[in-house]
Amino acid sequence: MKKVLVFSMVCVFAVGMVFAGGQGEDGRKGPMTLTLGHGAAPSNPRHTVALKMAEWVEKESDGTLKIEVVPSETLGNDRQMAEAVSMGTLDLSINSQGPVASYNEKMSAIGMPFLFEKPDNAYAVLDGKIGEELAEPLISQGIRVLSYWDNGFRHITNNVRPIQKPEDLKGLKIRTPEDEITLAIFRTLGANPAPLAFGELYLALQQGVFDGQENPVTNIYFSNLHEVQKFLSLSNHKYEMCPLIVSESVWNTLSEKHQSILREAALRFARIHRQENNKLQDELLGEVKASGVAVNSADVPALRNATVSVYNQFKPKFGADFIDRLVNAASGN
Repeated sequence: MKKVLVFSMVCVFAVGMVFAGGQGEDGRKGPMTLTLGHGAAPSNPRHTVALKMAEWVEKESDGTLKIEVVPSETLGNDRQMAEAVSMGTLDLSINSQGPVASYNEKMSAIGMPFLFEKPDNAYAVLDGKIGEELAEPLISQGIRVLSYWDNGFRHITNNVRPIQKPEDLKGLKIRTPEDEITLAIFRTLGANPAPLAFGELYLALQQGVFDGQENPVTNIYFSNLHEVQKFLSLSNHKYEMCPLIVSESVWNTLSEKHQSILREAALRFARIHRQENNKLQDELLGEVKASGVAVNSADVPALRNATVSVYNQFKPKFGADFIDRLVNAASGN
């Protein structure tokens, strides 16, 4: 399947280059069109803001650079798209933290439990020296991080009971992304977590393969997960970002002008996406409640205390010094 996916992406890219007309900034037949894939639904802010970014890029480049945005895992799941970007068979992706972290394991440390108190703390870390430190090793593996978009704080839904204390998670089958820290958090809390591709999650919940899952409110709502879940517990157990990545081999074919436009667009619309995500939280929670889902606030201090051991578990992997620097930066020090 992976070989078929990669071959298909190569074909799409090749056909696009053959049928593009005129002369572009980069000396190619143009205008030049880049393909951006992501896993969110078309109604999700990740997609709507990406479309706005594509419009801005086309306008700023006088039509010489275009971006085609492809949502809903049409080009593969996030891990497959990250690999395709690395190989140069997909131009761009607004990807998930876990798959991109497979190219630099320290990137997944952003998802340590209860690391950030509020979104602005996370943005300050990602837009600063630590964000640069996390991105730099990916370049040699064919991936360039242009900016960090927002996935947000994650919460727990399930069909068994509200989650208030750690003991409420005991024995529950919880779907997670393919992410070591998320799995560790839920194992530590007594749940039975397992990874599954996001595109398969709705059906898995509907069929009772899992009792529940954990995701930001935007993902829960725009992928209609609330339709197949009875309880939503606001836990804020971890924050995750969505790196906007470009293939390094594609990046090196762009003119300086196109690189500058793409770099500015990535940063500009990362800020816009963060604003959109945060602004929607209360509105979407109201919609989820109106659909009949019981919403409660979990006991965050109790959950935080129960997951302190996760930090010690990952210090040997990431380095105690890095974890200490990350925790200090997250607290604004």
